[in-house]
Formats: sequence, C-alpha cells, structure tokens
Amino acid sequence: MKPADNKIYLASKSPRRRELLRQIGVEFELMLLRGEGPRGPDVSEDVLPNEKAEDYVVRVTREKAEQAWKIMLARRLPPRPVLAADTTVVIDGRILGKPADEAEAMDMLRALSGRTHQVITSIALHRDGATFQQTQSSDVTLSVLSEETMRAYCATSEPYDKAGGYGIQGIAAVFIKHIAGSYTGIMGLPLHETAQLLNQAGIPTL
Repeated sequence: MKPADNKIYLASKSPRRRELLRQIGVEFELMLLRGEGPRGPDVSEDVLPNEKAEDYVVRVTREKAEQAWKIMLARRLPPRPVLAADTTVVIDGRILGKPADEAEAMDMLRALSGRTHQVITSIALHRDGATFQQTQSSDVTLSVLSEETMRAYCATSEPYDKAGGYGIQGIAAVFIKHIAGSYTGIMGLPLHETAQLLNQAGIPTL
C-alpha cells in the first residue's frame, strides 16, 4: 500500500511523545485507540500471569500498532505507517504502571526511593501488514526521598499519567541521581530507535 505522504499516525495520547516527534521533524496525525467506533475493544494493558516486564511492554506496543492499523483501514483513512509505543517502570521484577491515586503513587515512590530501577520503552511501526519493533531499557537511580517530599510531589498532578508515578522531564527531575541509557526513552520515545524504524519505512527524520 503506497503511503499517502510522509506523515505517520501516532497511536498514543502522550503529549511527551508528540513533543519528541516534533523535535526530529516528523509530521504525524493522532490515532487514538479509545472511544466508540469500528476499532473494537481497547488494547488491554493488564499484565498476563507470569509475564515478564519486557515481554509485557513488547506485546502491548505491538497490539497498539496493529489495532491502530485496523482503525485506519476501517475508517478508510489515507494510508500511512502507524507508530505506537509503551513504557513501563520495573523494580525487582515488579511492573509499575500509572498510579490510580495518591496512595498508589506514594507506594511506588517509596519502592523507588534511593534505588535503581529500569524504564523499558518499546516502539512498533506497522505498515502493510508487517510490524517492525525495537525495545530500549534504561537504568534510573533516584535519591532517597523523604515522606514530606513524596507527599508534596503527589499533591501535584504530575505522577498520575506516568508509569512509575514520576516524570523525568518535570518536577521529578530533581529526584534523579543517575541515568544509564536513553533520556528520551525514559520520557517515553527513544529517538535513536524511533528514527531507525521511521527511516526503514522511508520517513525522513532530518
């Protein structure tokens, strides 16, 4: 299927992923998976029994990309590659999603305080029935956080739409003692790997 242009569809509602794509000059349209319509049920982000963190994030990302492609076909939208991504935070094998409330956010921050954890982001590009995928992992070390600091942070809106209950590009940057890996991957879209996938699909990033 010949692409309509050099644009892609981004199957993510994350404002950070939009910012990062704009940073490398990629034109895109949003393809949101939630809502009524011909898309079928939302992609489940529940962890399967005994599913390892990397397997989980790879599976969810691939399903998002494939589902968005089906939406494009069902809506008879101009054909374009579909990019999806998913990020998870892991410590001691425990997958930390987005906290539902202050109590859950506090629990996550207590688990991360003073320790090193992993942030795994998988990206998938679906085109013409084929999915190309890369996964990137970074180590992040947080300083020791006091109860007062964690509570003050959880009183902001920042923890609640981010895996692990914190955002490296926001207020929580002051908590970060050390990172080893990809800063943009921790934000939710590793640009090195993303550019590789886009270039494979003929989408320029320079």
